[in-house]
Amino acid sequence: MKLSIITVVYNSIGTIKGTIESVLNQGIADLEYIIVDGNSNDGTKEIIKSYGKRISKVISEPDKGMYDAINKGIKAASGDIIGILNADDFYNDEFVLQKVIRAFEKNNVDAIFGNIRFVSNSNLSKTVRYISGKAFRPGHVRFGFMPPHPTIFIKKNIFEQYGLYKVDYKIAADFELVVRFFLIHKIRYLYEDLDMIKMRLGGKSTKSLISNYILNRESVRACRENRVYTNLFMILFKYPFKIFEFINRSNSVCIILF
Repeated sequence: MKLSIITVVYNSIGTIKGTIESVLNQGIADLEYIIVDGNSNDGTKEIIKSYGKRISKVISEPDKGMYDAINKGIKAASGDIIGILNADDFYNDEFVLQKVIRAFEKNNVDAIFGNIRFVSNSNLSKTVRYISGKAFRPGHVRFGFMPPHPTIFIKKNIFEQYGLYKVDYKIAADFELVVRFFLIHKIRYLYEDLDMIKMRLGGKSTKSLISNYILNRESVRACRENRVYTNLFMILFKYPFKIFEFINRSNSVCIILF
């Protein structure tokens, strides 16, 4: 199976090199790496160019936002499996993609997801938040729960059958896609107990109260547009559980939820 990894970036000169190295160090032969750059002007493009042909495809042009850029990458991808690695993120180790491919080869599934570690910007080996996809079930979307999006690998034919990310969402297009794929179209999925991604704190959906407000409103909208009953109070149900993501013992979280 061929795997396509997509990185969307705009003005991330401080982190893009680490992200690229994380992909290139995975050591799998049939890997396509696509970078979609929103026409960065801070030196990011120069770093990308320095890798030459080691990066399979580079798209550098203005876009309509993150989800539009991701869609460009998916359309350009030739792999059987699509994975997304954000420009602030990196793989937990150099064997993650090998394990993902092996899991697809052994199981008749459309998607695989795992666990994610949020790390301190000042100490990338220090886990400050941990999310596992183990308890996720499609019906949980009614309460705002979803698998950790950066760990989701999906076969390209699923995007071709059921559509791409909706670009009129500001933050929650990934949540809408999970509702549509996992609950409405009932794609076959597998949870792998594997720490796949390390993510620096401060993502788009978590950096402010306003962002969280938009996220929750869009989550309600995503369910309603897919004819799934929910309301804002049901979506807010997830917050009491999130405190357990921060309970830390020996540099890992001792309780994991949804």
